[in-house]
Parts: sequence; structure tokens; C-alpha cells
Amino acid sequence: MPGPRYDFRTPRLYVSLRLAAGAGIALDPAQANYLGNVLRLKTGDSVLVFNGRDGEWRGTLARTGKRALAVEVVECTRPQTHALDLHYLFAPLKHARLDYMVQKAVEMGASRLQPVLTRHAQAARVNLDRMRANAIEAAEQCGILTLPEVAAPLSLEAAIAARDPARLLVFCDEEADVTDPVAALRAAGRTSAPALAVLIGPEGGFAADERALLLRLPNVVRLALGPRILRADTAAVAALALVGAVLGDWQ
Repeated sequence: MPGPRYDFRTPRLYVSLRLAAGAGIALDPAQANYLGNVLRLKTGDSVLVFNGRDGEWRGTLARTGKRALAVEVVECTRPQTHALDLHYLFAPLKHARLDYMVQKAVEMGASRLQPVLTRHAQAARVNLDRMRANAIEAAEQCGILTLPEVAAPLSLEAAIAARDPARLLVFCDEEADVTDPVAALRAAGRTSAPALAVLIGPEGGFAADERALLLRLPNVVRLALGPRILRADTAAVAALALVGAVLGDWQ
């Protein structure tokens, strides 16, 4: 029986520097504390590192000071891959639920995270550094090689104005009269992974004029996600799984 595609037993870290055999990567204090004090790793232990550009590399841990650690890069374990061209647009949530949503969107293959400010959104501000930290954590834990772009918030009108009309927009709306979302996606006429965008609105729903604006756009599929009303973070997982299975890289 074949083994797993990824090594999930070796600690895995995101780094920003270029990766190549023989490179020395100094770890930041938080990473050094995690490896040395939480995981109790020692000099010479294996660590996996990735930067979203150069693939995944195996290295060995080296001590460079009393509390300072570095990774000496040894060999490439996996070449760089490219994520599905999938933009995830969402009305911001508060704190822990936004953390969860970002992590799940990264796990489900989103290549861009775009907060969209709508009238009934729960939060008007977004901590982009916190979003990036959650995206990195999800990628580290799930063997993901590419990190999504984390975009600054836009109003719904600005997001629509910036949209490429060739990008299929999957607009999730609990008021949509759709009994079979799989059939609705297939009816869009897509047979391979196109440029995609998934939009999840706020738990208060879209305002009537926002919904009308979206429905006037070309290349839009309006979906309901089943007979039950879902929380926004649950809807994110449901929608991204549906799109991945019908139009994305699950095919």
C-alpha cells in the first residue's frame, strides 16, 4: 500500500527567503520558540520549509545562539505547484470565526482572499496581518505549497468594478431558487478548471439593491447551498467544496 503523498510528521514552517540547497535560514523568535521549547527539537533534527515559490525543502535544525535557531537547507522534497485560480470573496466576520473561515478557505484551495464590505456585514474592519498569519498556519499544517494573496477590503461595488468579466462568479444566496446546485454549476458550461470566484455574503443577507447589482452581471451563477440556512463560515466550506468538486481541482 503506497504511503502518504506528504510528510505530515516532520514540523513544517513557512519562510520568506529563497530556498536552495546549502542555504541557511534564520528563524524568527516565535518559530525558534515553537521548535525548541514547544516541540523540544534538537540540533540536527529534520524540519520542512517552504516559501510559496521554490517548493518544499528538507533541512536540519542548527543553533546559532542561546535562543536563536536556523535551518540548514539540504534537499527539495516537493517541487512548487500552482494553486487553482480561485478567488474567495466574503463579507468579514468577527475574530475567531474569521480566523476559521480564512483557514478553511486556504485548505480548500483559494488563491486570493478578498474581504468585501456589504451593508449587513458583521464587521467593518479586517486585520490583514491576522488573516495572513492564519493563512500561513493553515498552509503549514496541511502540506500546502502556495499561499493565497490576502487583499485589502473593498466595497461590493469596488469589487464588482475590479472583476474580470471572464472570471466565473459563483454568487451564494439563500434566496436563490436552486434545488440542485451541482446541476446549476454544470449548466454554466465549464468542462475544465476556469478562473473562478466564490462570493459569500453576510449572515444578514445581501440588501435588495446589492442582490440586484450582482444579478445584472455577466458570467454569474447564483446558488443556494441547500435547504438549511448556514452560518457564513459553514457556507464558505460548503461552497468551496461544491465548486472544487464540480469545476475545480477535485475533478
